[in-house]
Amino acid sequence: MRPNFFNLIFIACVVVLVTACFCSSGREDEKPSPQSQANRIDDVDTDTDSSTAAKKKDEGDFIVEHSEVGTPRYIEIDRQVKSEKLLEKAADKLNRALVLPTDIHLRTKSCNQINAFYDSGDQSVTMCYELMEHFYKTFKSVGHDDAKAYQKMNDAVRFVFLHEIGHALIDIYKLPVAGNEEDAADRCSAYVNLKELGDEGVRAVFAAADAFAIESKQSEGQKKNLADEHLLQEQRFYNSLCMIYGSNPSKYSNILTEGYLPKERAVRCQTEFTRTVDSWISLLGPWRKS
Repeated sequence: MRPNFFNLIFIACVVVLVTACFCSSGREDEKPSPQSQANRIDDVDTDTDSSTAAKKKDEGDFIVEHSEVGTPRYIEIDRQVKSEKLLEKAADKLNRALVLPTDIHLRTKSCNQINAFYDSGDQSVTMCYELMEHFYKTFKSVGHDDAKAYQKMNDAVRFVFLHEIGHALIDIYKLPVAGNEEDAADRCSAYVNLKELGDEGVRAVFAAADAFAIESKQSEGQKKNLADEHLLQEQRFYNSLCMIYGSNPSKYSNILTEGYLPKERAVRCQTEFTRTVDSWISLLGPWRKS
């Protein structure tokens, strides 16, 4: 695997997460419509947010933890993560942006399973090296060449990383979630990717949608685990496309015209996207540092 993977994910992605959630945007070049203007981060009542944040005690930090890697094929990736201090730089950006009630640990390691997860027991976000391989193999399985598979792998893991950060913020801030938390974390990732990451963010959500679709097809005929807290991959596919379409229906009209998203769902997507953005801005606003 290419050793620049975590440089793409943990530095670019986390830095933009900080900018997206806790700073003014000012990125739109087009004249915004009244609806899109309502979504802008710099429309948040900063005086109220700063006052609220000032009353909260900053009692934690994002803390980096490195584990020893026993799997030979991951040694070079692990070496670069440590030597370039990728997690340390990400943690520094987050610590300068957020008031935390407790420490949050950021980890990369070989997990002996295909996974990325937030553990509420010790407030940690872990990105497993096995997940990278999984996405690479998933995109290779549908005929993508090495270069394309690597690109889509990087994009998909960017989506997953922000999903896990969403879980962490929901937990430590005790944020209300009126619905399924896994869906809320997906929408947090979609919000940051589509609102602040530009073309890279759009690619991340498209890549995640592609992965959901491929995994769904590969599991055809298998019994669905309807008791699982995660939505079905088919649902996550359509939700991801809905967020992209809702972010700019004119720009992404092909999602509708080429039949990827049913019209009955598409007509609701702009409202879904607007509510997602407004909700996360409101929930995260009070935790910004002045």
